[in-house]
Amino acid sequence: MSVKDRYPATSEKIQVDTSEGAEVPTRTDGLAYGGDDKLPPSPELTSGEERMLWRKIDVRFMPIVTMLYLVSFLDRGNIGNAKLEGLVTQLDLTGNRYNCIDPLLCRFQCVPDSCKIVWGIITTLMGFVKTYPQLVGVRVCLGVAEAGLGCGVFYTLSLWYPRFMLQTRIAMFWAGATFAGAFSGLLAYGISFMSGTGGLLGWSWIFAIIGIITFFVLPDLPDTAEFLTMEERAFVVHKKKYDNSSVGEEEHFEWRHVKEALLDWQVWALSMINATVTTPIYGIAFFLPSIINGFGFNTAISQLLTVPVYLVAVIVVMIWGVWSDHVQMRVPFVFAGLALSAIGYGINLSNAGTGPKYFGTFLVAIGGYASFPAVNAWVPNNTSGHYKRAVALGVLVTFGNFGGIISGIVYRLQDSPRYVLGHGMELLFIGIGLILTPIVTFTYWRINKKREVLMREASEKGVKYSPEELRRLGDRAPDFRYTL
Repeated sequence: MSVKDRYPATSEKIQVDTSEGAEVPTRTDGLAYGGDDKLPPSPELTSGEERMLWRKIDVRFMPIVTMLYLVSFLDRGNIGNAKLEGLVTQLDLTGNRYNCIDPLLCRFQCVPDSCKIVWGIITTLMGFVKTYPQLVGVRVCLGVAEAGLGCGVFYTLSLWYPRFMLQTRIAMFWAGATFAGAFSGLLAYGISFMSGTGGLLGWSWIFAIIGIITFFVLPDLPDTAEFLTMEERAFVVHKKKYDNSSVGEEEHFEWRHVKEALLDWQVWALSMINATVTTPIYGIAFFLPSIINGFGFNTAISQLLTVPVYLVAVIVVMIWGVWSDHVQMRVPFVFAGLALSAIGYGINLSNAGTGPKYFGTFLVAIGGYASFPAVNAWVPNNTSGHYKRAVALGVLVTFGNFGGIISGIVYRLQDSPRYVLGHGMELLFIGIGLILTPIVTFTYWRINKKREVLMREASEKGVKYSPEELRRLGDRAPDFRYTL
């Protein structure tokens, strides 16, 4: 009987508990994982000691990546604030010129590139462009310089944290982007009074001030992280080794990992769902100041009114992240986020008054920003093997960034203040997500149930997989359970 034709059990301990305080198996099969062959045996930690270890890692790791993404997302969202501060008139962004700027920035995100010094310089230069062609050129360069930050951080987090601790950390990271929306509006309000300083309009200072050269030093991978003791490194590595596999997952590179990721139905399905989540996010990030300005407020008040929207979203992002990891589910949070965004955009598309429409922007921001970490934790939760996971995250982020292209095109200047086309397209994508999410969930559920039955039958027959076969199968292994 071939490996592909049978689904037998391999050990009594099929489901490995990866929550805080759970017992971590020690290596007995000779499989080197994450450098554990050079580390001492994993120590036994109490639940309190383990919480202190993860807190130590959080303090060292999360502020750095969160700050980087806050600044990264700030220079994307600031184009919306800059629009109200003279960008359109000074650079003669007539017709669809403004709509072409945002897609030029944010759609190169999966090219490996961590050159943040170049990114800071380009961001500074953004404030000094004088013509539309210059703005286009600098915006393209900025997108290239920022490439890889999002999917790179998601992948790195998946190497450090067990799968049911992951969304909380992605939520911390993503909260930086959400908070950037609030900070950009507050910053834009203050900078609006600097118009004329140095011969530049207020929008130029928005980019110049955030163009600070950023130096950062991220911790090494767990097995070489110098801020951890050898025993702490061993614990983290072993915790990850048995995170979603009873025998450890494959770590060495083979081209088949790329092929498996690109041919895996779930990678494309979850990537499409991600696009339905990120399109509303980019819509609100790029055009919230203009939407609020269309309610009849002046520029300064419009900038300030964006702040509460994002602050509330930040709070919900963190609550949902912790909650999702606690219940070990992603689906309810993705679906609820899409539903809230649909209601919010529906209100803004209607003939409702200013108050209800402003409330609708809260629903859009909460739904979009709070559901994003769930989608981006879903993929690493359900893919096994370092390199397959890396490719899957690359596809996921690529699809997500298509949302920026779409949102940047459909919110046209001539559609202000109702933006019927923009809001309508957002609702179309959200509707696709609301249909696709239950379909993917049901498919996962059926596969999990089928594997349970086949494992039980195989166990009764006494048929077993070897550890090598299970590692090679990865998330297709019979003991692997998809997270719902």
